[in-house]
Amino acid sequence: MAINDKKDLISQLKEKGLKITPQRLAIIEALVSNCDNHPGATLIFKEARKKAKSVSLSTVYATLKDFSENGLIKQLEFDRMENRYDLNISDHVNLICKRCGKIMDYHIPEALESRDIARKSGFIVTDTRMEFHGYCRDCLKQPD
Repeated sequence: MAINDKKDLISQLKEKGLKITPQRLAIIEALVSNCDNHPGATLIFKEARKKAKSVSLSTVYATLKDFSENGLIKQLEFDRMENRYDLNISDHVNLICKRCGKIMDYHIPEALESRDIARKSGFIVTDTRMEFHGYCRDCLKQPD
């Protein structure tokens, strides 16, 4: 399921019993407005500060951790770049550009979705993360 708007995320927060604070609202707005970019905490912090001056970087990290632990977002951990956050928690492939760091979602065929794999194999899938690393169209157009 991809959360595309602020209202969806706020209603899910309420369902999970998480408080709605001005800081969290600013973080939610930064997440939603940058969801296509799979933002990192630094970008979320910069954007959230525009709405709520009281937001600290540690608040951003703690909030993102809470959201991730409650299944509202996915945290994408990387060795060589800042961790990023994904509002699309459905099964999909992340296409990661090795040059610019852009992350794009790509829908996977139904045969590879976790519920289909679980049904056919009896293996209970608790989490998925599929990535293809390469170069985006924009970077392929640029000379080295």
